[in-house]
Amino acid sequence: MSAIPGLNPAPTRLPERTGPGLAPTVARQRSWSRLLLLMALLVLGVWAGYRYFAKRQTPSAATPASAPLIAKVTTGTVQRVIRLTGSTSAKDFASIAAPRMRAAGEAGRGLILVYLAPSGSMVKKGDVVARIDAQAMKDRLDDLEAQITSAEADIKKRKAEIALNSENMLQNLRATKAQLDKVKLDISAAEIRTPIDAEQLKLSVEEAEATYKEQLEDLASKKISDAANLRGLEITREITIRQRDRFKTDIEKFNIVAPMSGLAVMQSIFRGSEMGQVQVGDQVAPGQPFMKIVDPNGIQVVATVSQVQSEEMRLGQAAMITFDAFPGMRLNGKIYNIGAIATATSRANNYTRSVPVYVKILDRDSRVIPDLSTSTDVVVGESAKAKVIPHAAVEPKDGKWFVHVKNGDGYETREVKLGVSDHVRIAVLEGLREGEEVALSHPAAAPLVAAN
Repeated sequence: MSAIPGLNPAPTRLPERTGPGLAPTVARQRSWSRLLLLMALLVLGVWAGYRYFAKRQTPSAATPASAPLIAKVTTGTVQRVIRLTGSTSAKDFASIAAPRMRAAGEAGRGLILVYLAPSGSMVKKGDVVARIDAQAMKDRLDDLEAQITSAEADIKKRKAEIALNSENMLQNLRATKAQLDKVKLDISAAEIRTPIDAEQLKLSVEEAEATYKEQLEDLASKKISDAANLRGLEITREITIRQRDRFKTDIEKFNIVAPMSGLAVMQSIFRGSEMGQVQVGDQVAPGQPFMKIVDPNGIQVVATVSQVQSEEMRLGQAAMITFDAFPGMRLNGKIYNIGAIATATSRANNYTRSVPVYVKILDRDSRVIPDLSTSTDVVVGESAKAKVIPHAAVEPKDGKWFVHVKNGDGYETREVKLGVSDHVRIAVLEGLREGEEVALSHPAAAPLVAAN
């Protein structure tokens, strides 16, 4: 240790301790306090987030997050309607067809129309509605008239020939008879003649008798032959006359008259590869229908309905008819006939069957003609003055029907008795009162109370 003052520094003085281990304890206490505070804040944040999301996902009974749509119960009429598709047709009509030919060789000949009543025009009974070209028939008729005249001339000529031949044969017969008489007279003097002369006279008598007998037989045969020949000519004339009369009858049929008063409607035929209405210049076959005369007051609608829906059809049911050609026209009708047997249609599979339904048109309109496509709404059920709610408000369960009726802030489930439905609205016969509100979906609320 140096004796010089100031060369040795003074020793460092440590701070005085106030107590044993006091400073480290305070630091550790502050760290734990901060850690506990952070954990408390974390727990508080987790709890707050849980409460927030729980409130969003679980609405309270008092204020549901997604309240269902509601509808009020009203009073009205609900109708169940079935729509039928079909077309108009004439109930009372007369079909006009090309005449069938009676004349030989004309049965399969095509007939050309040279005149037609305008389609859609009104005609009266007895008016000419169609005319067929008859020039070829008239030419054939003139030929037959000439053949008949020629046949009559042949008959007259043959009759004159028969008369002349008959007279010649009679003259020869008379000469033979005179010769026979002369020979018989000569043989009466055979006693004064020689035996040879007498024998020759006998032979002459026998020869004359044989000749006379032969001529008599020839005369009878000739008469029969001439009569047959004459009859053949007469038959030929009669056949020609009958054929001429057939042609006359056919030509008369070429002017076709209306059998009744009504509306002239043309039929559709194949013209080449396309369908079209009959018009002047078309060729029709004998017996082929090409026109209808319809009673405009007897137009009906022929529609079809499926076998299932046909069970709801009844005679006298009201119907409303609309027309595709006239969108604004609506006519009243009613069902007056329903088919008894279901048939298959060519447009559907064989196992799909439909029943024909006939609808009478009660209203009159001049635009209604046959072959118009239609849609017919038939009322098959009706609930009048019933409580009406939307169809979506009804819930089926165990063969029964229920609705959710608003009761305060909640809903109660109530059983109801239903009536007719039109697939949008439904009639409630029992279980609801007018003015009550029903839910259109199943409300997610507090436990519901079922009530009848």
